[in-house]
Order: sequence, then structure tokens, then C-alpha cells
Amino acid sequence: MDKASSHSSGDPEKQHETDSSRSSASPVPPADASFDQRVWRKLDLWILPVVAMFYFLSFLDRSNISNARVAGLQKDLKMTNKEYSIALTVTYVPYIVAELPSNLLLKIVGPNLMLPTMLTLWGIVTTLQGTVRSYHALLVCRFFLGLFEGGVFPGLVLYLSFFYPRQRLQWRISAFFSAASSSGAFSGLLAFGIVNMNGLGNRSGWAWIFILEGLFTVVFGLFSYILLPRSPAHARFLTEDEKKYVIAALKEDGATGGDESIDGFSWREVGMAFKLPQVWMLAVLFFFAGTILYGMAYFTPSIVQGLGYTASRAQLMSVPPFAAAFVVSMTGAYISDRYGCRGFVSMFSCVLCVIGFAMFLVSTEHKIQYASLFFSIPGTYLSAPTLSTWSANNASPHTRRATAIAIGFIMTNSGGILATWLLGSLSLGPRYILATRVLLSFSVVMVAVTALNTWYLWDQNRQKAEIRKTSTRAQEDPRLGDRSAWFQYAL
Repeated sequence: MDKASSHSSGDPEKQHETDSSRSSASPVPPADASFDQRVWRKLDLWILPVVAMFYFLSFLDRSNISNARVAGLQKDLKMTNKEYSIALTVTYVPYIVAELPSNLLLKIVGPNLMLPTMLTLWGIVTTLQGTVRSYHALLVCRFFLGLFEGGVFPGLVLYLSFFYPRQRLQWRISAFFSAASSSGAFSGLLAFGIVNMNGLGNRSGWAWIFILEGLFTVVFGLFSYILLPRSPAHARFLTEDEKKYVIAALKEDGATGGDESIDGFSWREVGMAFKLPQVWMLAVLFFFAGTILYGMAYFTPSIVQGLGYTASRAQLMSVPPFAAAFVVSMTGAYISDRYGCRGFVSMFSCVLCVIGFAMFLVSTEHKIQYASLFFSIPGTYLSAPTLSTWSANNASPHTRRATAIAIGFIMTNSGGILATWLLGSLSLGPRYILATRVLLSFSVVMVAVTALNTWYLWDQNRQKAEIRKTSTRAQEDPRLGDRSAWFQYAL
């Protein structure tokens, strides 16, 4: 395995740890560098494009209401700003409720069945949004959109952890999460073109945004049933030796226990996830990050329009900051995986947000305010995949990890509820003074909490190193999971 796939990179106990872990799990089959690269490249080519498209469509179909709003949705349905915020909030309630159950069911039902089903159903609902004639019909659609989409992001993070060792994970999560920043850019371009269909079929331009994007989601959802493998062992594109190599690499890394009695569902492990200090520190970070993320996703077109651009021009001008976010997110992911520095990359992303929100708050010049989006949006879209990977990296076995990931996204979407009210009703444009102050404060606190979590995990690794000096892995309870002295937390 190369440096990027080692879970103990930089640890002075690395050799002892690796020898011990290999004694308790089947060794990784001998492989040269070309074989190693070929295996991960195959997974990247077969898994990542499908997963990225899932999240691209998820984010597009959930946030395209912001483009529809600028295109006349709110005016045509005679909604107040408060009613628009309610419509967004209605999405989050079932979204939050669905996240933990769907993550716990993902392995039992099979991600190859569950994820495509959710995708197809929410595509149908998105399409139906384009047919609504009243505010209450829109609320019904938003409710079911949240219900069917709820398990997507945590499910995709969990799904990728089935295939990739921990120190290979962030680049892959960022690759699919960058689809969110891409959707932010693409949504503006697409909406700019689609609104020109205004009047076609006696429907408004905003209705065609929902209809066309929803229909594409349905088609891809049906097609994806044949694209997603259930697990590495079921990946038809891998040879038997390659399957064994991936499975053994996951066992060696601690990403899986390799024992169904440990990795299978257990209510005990659900409860253990709620006892992990790092889960709760990350929960705070997820809440703040979710508030910022959804604030930017739902309101960037409105913010840009408030800088003096026309509705159609605002769609276009919202594209460049999201394009910049893609570059920053992928660069940060590479550094985080290569050097094992999740905490420092997370802190850097928060600093970018601090700079962006401070610029928007203190300046009244439209050029400066627009330039601030090139800090706040990339910072936001770097933070989210980094925190998601950090959460997946530091909980084991499977059920504990699935629960920890779900907790994080429950908090993220709870932050989304705050964002819809903060920018939708409580703090009005074009200045959004209260909202900007809150988001700036959240960004500052995130720097501090990220530093605290990094220190806590470092201290835990130090204590584990002391334990390894005086004991062997065979003496441990195999159910310890991430609490094992041989499980190194990702910093």
C-alpha cells in the first residue's frame, strides 16, 4: 500500500501497529505499485462518476428553487418571504427524520437498490413541482422531496467507505461533493437557458426548470440500478484478486472489521456512536457548516441579484464563485488525504469563510461584496466534505460509523432550517446584515471547535500509543472498534 492508504502515516508506532493488525486479519495480497494503482483507478472510474451524479442531481433538485424564485416562482404563487422560508423548512423536517433510519438500512437493503430508488422517487417529485398552481401544492412537493432525499448524502458517504481506506476517502468524497458546487454553477447556467422557455405549453420559465431537471433525474435513477455494485465483493468490474486486495486493504486500515458479528447491525453500536466526544464536536461543526452551506446554496442568486444585476444576469453571475469552489475543494481534498491533515484543512476552510463574510459585512461596494463570494463559497464547499470525511474516518465498526455520519447530517440539515429563516425572513437583502453577522460568528467558532477536536484526537492517539507498548491486540475486546488502541484517529 502506498503512503496515502496507510492509516498510521507519521506514527512512530506504525510498524508495530501494522504488524499487529496484519496478525489479526488476512494480509493484503502481494501487489506491485501498478496493480495497486489499477485497483483504485478502476473503483474511481466505475463508482465515482455515478456517486457524483447522484449528489449533483440531489443538490440541483433541492436548491433549484432558488433559481425558480428569481425566475418568478414566488411572484406567481403569491408567496411572502415568510412563506418561501416555510417552503424550504418543510423540506428539511422529513429530510432530518429520514437520515438515521436510511443509513442504518443501507447495508441491510443494499445500496445498489436503496440509492437508485430514492433517486428515482425524488426525480418524480421534482418534476411534479413544475405543475403546481398553488402554494400549498408546493409545500406537499417539498415535503416528499425531503423524505426521499434525506438519506442521500449520508448514504453516499457511508457507501464510499465500503470501498476506500480511510486515508483515500476525502478526495473521493470531495469528488462527489464537488458536484454540489458544480450544480451551483450549472444550475445558474441551466436556469438562464430554461427561463427562455417561459410561456411554452402555457407554463412559466420557473416551471420548466423543475420539469426538465426532474425528468433527467428520473431517467438516471432508473439507469443507475445496473450501475452501482453492492460492495467490493459484488463489483463485476474487479477480478477476484482485485476484490481480495480491496477487502484486505479495508480490514488492514480499520475501515471494516471483516467480521459480520462485529460489522453487522447492533443497537449497542448505535448507542456507542452517541457516546463519542468527537461525534459531538463534529455535530457542532456540522450545524454551523450546514447553516452556511444552505444559506449560500439557496440564496446566492438572490444575493447576486441584490448587487444590482437583472434576474437573468444574476443566474450567470452566480456561476464563477461555485466554479472556484470546485477547484479549492479538490485541491484541499488532495492535501488532506496526502498529508492526513483533516483538522488543518477544515480550519483553513473556516478562515476563508471568515474573510468572505467580513468583506461582505464591512463593505457597501458591490464589487467588493461580489468578490467576497469567492472566499465564502469556496470555504463552505471545502469545509463540508472535509467534515464528512473526518466523521467517517473516526468511527468504527460499521453501525457506529453509519450512526455517526447520520448524526452529522441531521445537524447539517438542522442548520439548513436556520439558514432558510435567517436569510429568507429575519435578515432581508440586499445587505443581509444580521445573517452575515451570524454566519461570520459561526465561522469564527468553527475554527476554535475544529482546533479542539484536532487536539482531542491527537491526545487520544498519544494515549493509544502508550497502551500498545504494554499490550497486544489479541488481548483487546474485538468490539472496541475505534476505541481500540490499534485504531489511529485521523487528524
